[in-house]
Parts: sequence; C-alpha cells; structure tokens
Amino acid sequence: MSLNPALAGRSVTVQVPATSANLGPGFDTLGLALALYDQLEVSVRDEPGVFVEVHGVGEGEVPTDESNLVAQAIAHTFADYNIEMPGLTLVAHNVIPHGRGMGSSGAAIVSGIMAAKGLLEGIVQIDAEDLLRLATEMEGHPDNVAPALFGGLTIAWTTPEGPRHKKLMVHRGVSPLVFVPEHAMSTALARSLQPESVPHEDAVFNLSRSALLIAALIQSPELLLAATEDKLHQSYRAAAMPETNRLITLLRENGLAAVVSGAGPSLLVLASDPGQRLVAAELVAAASETPWQALMLAVDFTGATVTRTGA
Repeated sequence: MSLNPALAGRSVTVQVPATSANLGPGFDTLGLALALYDQLEVSVRDEPGVFVEVHGVGEGEVPTDESNLVAQAIAHTFADYNIEMPGLTLVAHNVIPHGRGMGSSGAAIVSGIMAAKGLLEGIVQIDAEDLLRLATEMEGHPDNVAPALFGGLTIAWTTPEGPRHKKLMVHRGVSPLVFVPEHAMSTALARSLQPESVPHEDAVFNLSRSALLIAALIQSPELLLAATEDKLHQSYRAAAMPETNRLITLLRENGLAAVVSGAGPSLLVLASDPGQRLVAAELVAAASETPWQALMLAVDFTGATVTRTGA
C-alpha cells in the first residue's frame, strides 16, 4: 500500500443531515433525514497522521486524533480500497446533538465516508451501494446511515450481498418536530433493554403499522397517529427514559403522532400540518419537568453532499 500522489493538496467539504430512525413501528428499518446539518472540511497535508478540530457539539469532548469516529470512517474507506491514507486535517462544525437519538454517530460515519469519496474522486469510483455498505459495516445497522446518505424517508434492509435501501419522498404536509432533552442516552443501553423475542401478535401489530406508516408519510398524513403505534421497542425502553415516555403519552393522548427518536431520549412528533407543531410545543413546555429544546425541522431530501474545494 503506497500513498497516491494524486491526493496531494486535495480538500473537500461535506454536509450530512441529522436523522430519526424507527419512527415508531419501523424498528431498525425506517429512517427520516432532517434539515439539521453537521459540516466537515478535510484537507490533505504533507505530514502523516490526523489532526481534528471540533467546533460546536462535542468540542472538548470527542477525540481529536485518529480515534475520532470521522477519522476512523475515512480510514475504513481508504483501507477498503487498499489505498494508503495521507496525513489529514479535519475541521468539524457539529450541530447534531450527541447521544440524543438524532443519528450523530451515523452522521459522523457518513461524513468520513463521503469525505473519503471526495478525496478519492478520479482514483476510485464509490457508488451508492458501496457507500451504504461501508457505513453499515461501521454503524452495525443501516436505518440511520441510509437517510443520512440519501435523504428523504428510507426503507433499509439487509441481504446476503449487503445492505440495501429505498428512498421515498415525504408528503409536503408532514412537519417534523424534535424535542431534545439536556440528558443523553446510550444506544447500547437502549438496545440492551430489548427482549430476544416478542409475542406473535406484537409482531403482526408492528407489521401492519409499518405498512400503514409508509402510506401515511408519502400520501395520507392524517393517518400518522395510528400509523406510529409500536409494540416492539418503545415500551421496553420506557423505564430508562421516563420523562420521554410520559411526554409521548401526553402528546398521543392529544392526537399528536409522537414517538421516540432513534434510541432516544429525544422524541419526534410527525405533525400532519405546521399548526400541530405549535400545539405540541405548547404541551411539552407546559408539562415537562426539565428543559427540552423544540426543533421545528423540515425533511431533508438531498442527503449527504461532498464538494471538492482544492486540487
């Protein structure tokens, strides 16, 4: 493995959206890209090693060397194509909250893989299938990385040949609202609360709701409340995030399609019109015991982008 001279002086800028996975019944399958973006600048430098500068979320907390998750994703991609990674300078501008169920780790992985794709432009061709494979290898499951890569609403599944996805456009009436608490939640802890098996009737329940949710999101937003019912994961995790669970129950009792965002503890409201979001924000402001930030976001339809900025 030797350093490719074509890499000298190259630099790229990457933008990756936040995501919300599961969306209620679509456990480990459905994901939605949201218009809240981490940005990354990567430059090849003459000296070996990786130098990382972090601004915003994670500043002073996340690693600033080769162990940084973004740097690991770049290295993983270079290694996959058997190309030596050059010395790099990374400047990360982060706004996606960490440990809140908004896909921050998936966004970091996708940022690194997209940066590698841009740096390797003209040297190797990395297509959409490869991007999803590389990201899933690092993340472990494709439900967050698929919408981060491709935008919109994604259905992700795995095959013997690797992960696959289908991107769908969301009805213009769907208005996402994410409530973000001050406290974080470990995805590993959330997953550990899942049972190994579930009752047959619960599995059938979620199959029907997942199918209905696709119809609600792309065609019939008035069905979102019924379509976001879940019996596979949220109830098992409720004890680990009691206020999230209490607020979701309150919102749903008031006719609002509220679910846990990803592994939590943030909660996602899939409003059927912008006015519903204001109602939801007022309910949470009046009923919450701790501070929650209300993010009224659009659906991102573009996904991750990379732009060559040098050489």
